[in-house]
Amino acid sequence: MKNAFLNTVLSTDNGLASLVIRIPAGVIFAAHGAQKLFGSFGGYGLEGTGQWMASIGLEPGYLMALAAGSAEFFGGIALLIGLLTRPAAFVLAVTMLVAIFTVHFANGLFMSNNGYEFGLALLAISIALVISGGGRFSLDRQLSSRV
Repeated sequence: MKNAFLNTVLSTDNGLASLVIRIPAGVIFAAHGAQKLFGSFGGYGLEGTGQWMASIGLEPGYLMALAAGSAEFFGGIALLIGLLTRPAAFVLAVTMLVAIFTVHFANGLFMSNNGYEFGLALLAISIALVISGGGRFSLDRQLSSRV
């Protein structure tokens, strides 16, 4: 039973499409997570992000910043290397849903108005990876052949 569960989590096809979407999405998510967690790339770090999240009603702000930053940073790294792609992509999809509906939805579609189009694109990528898995050049593919 344990092997069946692991096989389901790690299963993936042998195609290249997942790689093509995993790498740029992994970079984007990891960079956004680094902004929230560490203040990298012009971000505000946990304190600043936590204060902002609290100001928009996501309480407790510090823990919400830690959760969102960790999901994005560690989920992005998981996508980059293709390890636990499906669960990482699922967590990232939930994170994008929260971002879309708590921050961006009221602003309409377009990014120029702080809308949800970028979040929607990342949500679609995440859902596609939940469905497809990591693809040919992923650690999931390597591990699934051993389970």
